[in-house]
Parts: sequence; structure tokens; C-alpha cells
Amino acid sequence: MAKHDVELRRTPLAQAHSRLGARMVEFAGWWMPVQYSGIIQEALAVRQRAGMFDISHMGRFHLRGADAIPLLEQLTTNDVAALTDGAAQYSLLTNPRGGVIDDIIVYRLAPDHLLLVVNAANADKDRQWIQQHLPQSVVLEDATGQTAMIAVQGPEAVELVNRLFMQNLMGLPRFHVTVSQWQGQPVWIARTGYTGEDGVELIIDASMAELLWNALYEAGAVPCGLGARDVLRIEAGYPLYGHELSEDINPIEAGLGWVVSKRKDFVGADVIRRIREEGSARRLVGLELEGRMVARQGYPVQVNGRDVGEITSGTFSPTLQRSIAMALIRSEHAKTGATVQVEMRGKLAPARIVSKRFVSHV
Repeated sequence: MAKHDVELRRTPLAQAHSRLGARMVEFAGWWMPVQYSGIIQEALAVRQRAGMFDISHMGRFHLRGADAIPLLEQLTTNDVAALTDGAAQYSLLTNPRGGVIDDIIVYRLAPDHLLLVVNAANADKDRQWIQQHLPQSVVLEDATGQTAMIAVQGPEAVELVNRLFMQNLMGLPRFHVTVSQWQGQPVWIARTGYTGEDGVELIIDASMAELLWNALYEAGAVPCGLGARDVLRIEAGYPLYGHELSEDINPIEAGLGWVVSKRKDFVGADVIRRIREEGSARRLVGLELEGRMVARQGYPVQVNGRDVGEITSGTFSPTLQRSIAMALIRSEHAKTGATVQVEMRGKLAPARIVSKRFVSHV
């Protein structure tokens, strides 16, 4: 038996991926599909029609108890108390230095019941961090192993899922969640995603995951892997932890001040408040590069021969047919329209600073 077969976790959809001929890779301790038909074809399928992703590797934590909301008011940057039942919000877990422990989505399922979806690579760290602050009145349940999560994204995604569930999902607002039934099993349906397209994310019991995946496939959803997911999120300007976010990158320099409450105290709030007032030394920007070479994480960004920052993520955009990237650079050089150079394999490639939101239809 291969070493990875023993050590890597498998989602409930692993066999389905193999049957569809997916190329599998290790990702955050999981055995995951990186592509099926090809990254470009899959990314374009999401932009033009509907694609589906196995995102079961992402952590799913339930917090139950009367103090669940006050707990997350203390630990997250966004205004959890402002959520109503069925509403969700993008948020951050921060450390005392103002750095980002993880970026997450918080769903309010009931006044005393919250669901957190966290990054796979950070799930253990996040769970331990929350447990350190957990009051006796709140119970944390890690449902990652008992459930599966499937994202269906693209301009035709909501209509496709709507037909399958025979439910009026078209009326479900963005960043809201509802519970439905499929084959007699409850399914949480959230109008959220990570592609810059409309779509939904489905959470279902692990035993039903492959049946639902097959039904979505038969309904016309194109299977997509991690490669296309990364291309799409870069096109949409969405951060990836370990690239645009880390414990040493604060929300202000990452351009996420909009998810940081100005009214409440939380872990790291004083530091972030000071950075907001004084201005951050670095800023995350979008770059359009000349030529087709891809700027990789860590490549230096220069102005007049001096390093002013570095690339955090880059790709060749199949939607725009050009090389794009995100970079953290010194704030005085982060002016839209300005020209910089990216050092790639000993050569300097000209680049122009643009909005990080290269492509977005939501």
C-alpha cells in the first residue's frame, strides 16, 4: 500500500474522483483532486456554466449554547451579534498581535447554534484556539468527518441545484443558508462560494455524499479540482491562507478592513485599530503582467531596481487571457495604475497595479 494511502485523509467522495479519472494530490493532509479534464477547461466551465468542487476537506465546527455568539464576538473580527437566523458572514480569527489565525465563514443556524467553516490546513489550530476560550456553556462539535461539503458554482449553478432540490433557491440571498431535504436526508444549502461566481455550497451526511455528487454530475455540473479553484479565486481577488493571509499579516494590509468591526473588542482589536488609524506599511494589490509568464509566491516586486514587496499568488487567467497576480508591497508604491517590475527567474517583467477584483460576477 502506498504511503499516502495510510497517512492522508480521504473525503467521502474519494472513490467518485477516482472513477472520473481525477489526478489526485496531497493537500493539507487530504488526498484531493487537483484536476479532471484540465484546469483551464474547468475554470471556464465555472465562468460560463456550472462547476462543482469537493470541499469536504474544509473544517466544519458547530458551536452550541447560550454563549456561542458572545464567544465568537470575542474571537472574530466581524459583528457576529448582527447576524439573524439563516444569515452568514465572512470573518477572521485573529491573534493578540493582530495577525490572522484563519479566515472563516460564520453561519447563524439558530440563536444558540453557529456553524463555522474553516480552512483545512488550519482546522486543528482553529479548533484548539476556540477550545482554549470555550466557556462551559458552549459545546464545540467537529462535524468534518461526519459530513461532506460540495460547492456548485457558476452562472447556471443555482438554477441547476434548484431543479435537483425542487426548492426556490433563487430567492435565497447571498450569504444566507437554508435547510432542505434530499433523498430523505437534511442538506444545508448556503449561497456562498470562493470563485467570484454565483452558486451554493451544500453540506450533507457523509453517507449520502456520493449519491448527491453523482446527481449533480448527471444534472450537468462539471467536476473541478483544486487547480481550477485556485485560478478562480485569484481571478476574483480572494485571499488564500498562507499566501495573502497569515499570523504575520494583519487584516488592514490584506485589504480586509471591511470585515473588522469598529464597535467591539476582540483578540487583537487594539493592535488592528492602531494600524487602521496610522496606516499599514504594506498593502495587498492586484497586478497585470506583460507576457504569459506566471508570477509565483515569493517573487520580488521592484521599483527602480529596489525591492518593495513580493508576490503572494499568481496565475495565467483563462478568463482574461493574461498573467495576473496579487502582491504585498510597500504602501507608498501601491497606487492603482502605477508600474512595477516582477523579478522572475532572473528577468524583470513589467506589471501594472490594478484592482484585486480581476473577475467577479457577484
